[in-house]
Amino acid sequence: MMHLTYDLIRKGFLSVCPPTFLVCFFIDAPFGRFALSNESIFTLDGVKSWIIMEIPSPIVFCYALIHAPLLESDVPPLSGPQLLLAAFFLLHYANRALISPLRTPSRSRSHISVFFCGMCFNVLNGLMMGTYLRSGIAHAFLSDAFARPLFWGGAFIWLGGFLGNWLHDEVLLNIRRNAKAKGITKSGDGPDKKRGEHYAIPQGYLYKYISYPNYFCEWLEWFGFALAAAPLPPTTSLSAFAQHAQAPWVFIISEVFVMFPRAYKGHQWYHKKFPDYPKERKIIVPFII
Repeated sequence: MMHLTYDLIRKGFLSVCPPTFLVCFFIDAPFGRFALSNESIFTLDGVKSWIIMEIPSPIVFCYALIHAPLLESDVPPLSGPQLLLAAFFLLHYANRALISPLRTPSRSRSHISVFFCGMCFNVLNGLMMGTYLRSGIAHAFLSDAFARPLFWGGAFIWLGGFLGNWLHDEVLLNIRRNAKAKGITKSGDGPDKKRGEHYAIPQGYLYKYISYPNYFCEWLEWFGFALAAAPLPPTTSLSAFAQHAQAPWVFIISEVFVMFPRAYKGHQWYHKKFPDYPKERKIIVPFII
């Protein structure tokens, strides 16, 4: 049986999604292209703070998966589908928390508020996801998963999203690498000592259609994961959905609510920064949004 804490975390995420969604349209989280222009004791090294902020998620996830601290009764041993899904989660965060930041030539400084908010999200999400995946609910749902087409459909959607996320992040990394090779440190500037990052119009792959294919592909990842890992929650009412939506569905909903406003503001930023930015590009979903 699930501990009350798991339910509080799960419903807490769902409760803060709508206000976070609205706030993010008016306040730009101060990192990346929206990083503050002045350095202070409240701004942190972009690469180091990102790694420290993200690494708790897989650590806490593993702890919850192995020790099941929020499960009130004995749990059955992990099955093959549970282990495969755990591997998906850890592979995503190995890339997100270590491989990608260590491969980037540079990253804008991040405000300490972003660091602490991200840290809290990652700790709680890792705990929630690890707890669910080790639970009797997940074990029962996944008992015949390898024989179900829906499980493999979700797994392949996850894989496609993961590879797409990596591919489009690589486009952005190459912009930084090429700028560094040419001695460019800031958009529109030649070699100088100004603090800042170089930005250019990304090209290729889904960038032909949308401004944020890396976000879109990450949504595909976690939608596929949820489809494979958890029962579809009822959609007859918001209360029924909130009552029965398990952690994987809560995670993808949280990502959409947090990331869409930033993509919207970033799309506007691109149009303002680059007069020749392709007007036909949508924001985050090809041909639609």
